Amino acid sequence: MLENKVALVTGAGRGIGREIALTLARDGAFVVVNYNGSKDRAEEVVKTIEAAGGKAVSYQCSVADFAACQEMIQNIIKEYGHLDILVNNAGITKDNLIMKMKEEDFDAVISTNLKGTFNTIKHSARQMLKQRSGKIINISSVSGILGNAGQANYAASKAGVIGLTKTMARELASRGITVNAVAPGFVDTEMTAVLGEEIKEAACRQIPLGKFGQTKDIAEMVAFLVSEKADYITGQVISVDGGMSM
Repeated sequence: MLENKVALVTGAGRGIGREIALTLARDGAFVVVNYNGSKDRAEEVVKTIEAAGGKAVSYQCSVADFAACQEMIQNIIKEYGHLDILVNNAGITKDNLIMKMKEEDFDAVISTNLKGTFNTIKHSARQMLKQRSGKIINISSVSGILGNAGQANYAASKAGVIGLTKTMARELASRGITVNAVAPGFVDTEMTAVLGEEIKEAACRQIPLGKFGQTKDIAEMVAFLVSEKADYITGQVISVDGGMSM
């Protein structure tokens, strides 16, 4: 389904990014597993892909670094000739109520989650325009749609990703490039594993389906959006949140 496609998945060493990388590789894509600090985990993802008969490489780069993103994408194009799929999944949290939130914590989350998405799109767009094809998926969040107390920085970054997605969809559509966002709700990952049971139970009460999602729920939506089945879908924000944001 994705044979001969080169895909870059940012923040792919664990959690949702890991599952997306595995799923795209399963569907035939050559996957560049981007990571910032978790080299061992990224290498484990590559080995898992290869063991299943797929192809992948790992690549260290902080998406918050504009010049490093440029170098990464230039190297991918130089090495593999094209870049067909970009999944902006890298993200961090530094939660706190705004009265207690440090400026550097606000800036760090915006730099990775929002500016990081800008950085990779900025440096990928020229190649995709030249190819007259490409699929860009940005991972937003239910927090960017509804807001969430204690997450002013995270919610703002993910709401910004939605605005960026819609704007890029308009700018790139004439060349056959689609840009969409996926907005996960509460998903079983290391990030949510640290939540107390009371918090998890309270979260489940807000979810019509009454349970957390799985990483595969997000990955399968991404796999659909980057496939030819979704060629006529662009500028959309698809919530995968058990009905939480309806």
